[in-house]
Amino acid sequence: MKTSTIPSLRVEPELRHAAESVLHDNESLSSFVAQSLRVNINQRRAQQEFIARGLASQNEARRSGEYYAAEDVLHELDAMLARTENK
Repeated sequence: MKTSTIPSLRVEPELRHAAESVLHDNESLSSFVAQSLRVNINQRRAQQEFIARGLASQNEARRSGEYYAAEDVLHELDAMLARTENK
């Protein structure tokens, strides 16, 4: 696969210095920026999927008329967490 370039990015010197100050040994600024892009792409995709699942759930609740009180859901989640912690 051929590689391509990301457009040049002009930043304030402070931001560049901050980025350079957290680089690992033998890590380049370019690889740091590329990894940052990957992380943010994955995060945004996960966020989009989360929102899509929420909207689908909302539509299903409207269709079925089946709703749950937030307090009941939180109690059930607490119980699930307690069971997991006790294993």
